[in-house]
Amino acid sequence: MSSTPLLDHLEALVACDTQNPPRRIDGDSAIFNYCDKVVGAEFDTLIWDYEDGHVSWFARRGNPRVLFNVHLDTVPCGEGWSSDPLKLQIRDGRAYGRGACDIKGAAAALLTLAGQDVENMALLFTSDEEGAGGCCVSNFLATGQANQFEQVIVAEPTSCRAVLGHRGFLSVKTRFHGEPGHSSEARALQENANHQMARWAAGALKVAEARKSSPEDPGSCLNIGIIDGGTKSNVIAGSAFVHWSARLKPGDSSEAFLRDIQDCAGKVSSAEWEVPFLGEPLPADGQSDQPSRDFCGRHGLPIGKAVDFWTEASVFSAAGLPALVLGPGHIEQAHAADEWVELQQLEKAYELYAAVVKNDG
Repeated sequence: MSSTPLLDHLEALVACDTQNPPRRIDGDSAIFNYCDKVVGAEFDTLIWDYEDGHVSWFARRGNPRVLFNVHLDTVPCGEGWSSDPLKLQIRDGRAYGRGACDIKGAAAALLTLAGQDVENMALLFTSDEEGAGGCCVSNFLATGQANQFEQVIVAEPTSCRAVLGHRGFLSVKTRFHGEPGHSSEARALQENANHQMARWAAGALKVAEARKSSPEDPGSCLNIGIIDGGTKSNVIAGSAFVHWSARLKPGDSSEAFLRDIQDCAGKVSSAEWEVPFLGEPLPADGQSDQPSRDFCGRHGLPIGKAVDFWTEASVFSAAGLPALVLGPGHIEQAHAADEWVELQQLEKAYELYAAVVKNDG
């Protein structure tokens, strides 16, 4: 394998097992020790270990105005690999390994830059973006450390184009409760949990349909993924379960959409609502992409189209911080077997990050 500082860093990062789940990582894990070693004493570093695999590593040098954010956890390796997923392979102009694209490649580019005696730079590396229950970014915002920055760059794969907008992601488990009994009882029309669920689903679909601006507009992308309820066709269903999700457009509010969907259950329903994940769109409700657009103009960053996948850039945006998404690789390679990132993309990301650090820190 051709040895360069960038590829050396990527090889070391990929070798660290940070699969989520099971998210077996803490503040003493090898990956954070490696990051400490790379940035050296020139950077002031802080680490927060919130237990259960939730770890944030923050490194700062000088007085930077830009914060680079990367998550170091990956999805599970899974099946179908043609080589060891935790051993970096270089072939045909690509770097293969779990996390090479999503998003240890970006981390390697940033660590390469940090090791080159930069004057001003700030990094926030976290471990809990993949999967539900992430708290690292929100807890970092709560410390007030983010208030010193004028711009946040979240380094998810965008083919090295600055993305200023993406959809939110809302995942909800809804449970309806009825009163079991014989299906000959007329009360089944109202008290059957499956009937409650069906009426709710019809209303929820109408809410999503009403948000379409045209027949081609996907609107809020409501998806009812799992339905389960009842015991027999001649028994009034005592319970019904629905796991559904929605992806809101940039500028919409996931919380407001959830309230509208809950209203579809009606006052007579005894529905319960569990929200495993609620991520706002980018920009978040009430925020504008103009500051990030101006930032791209100052730094000559190419701007790409809004994307459908969710990132933690929206968490920063919801806190009032201008945020954009910019990183090497293509989202099609993320989470896949034989995950890869083009070497050319890694080099391009390094160049873009270097230009930002040189001009704005």
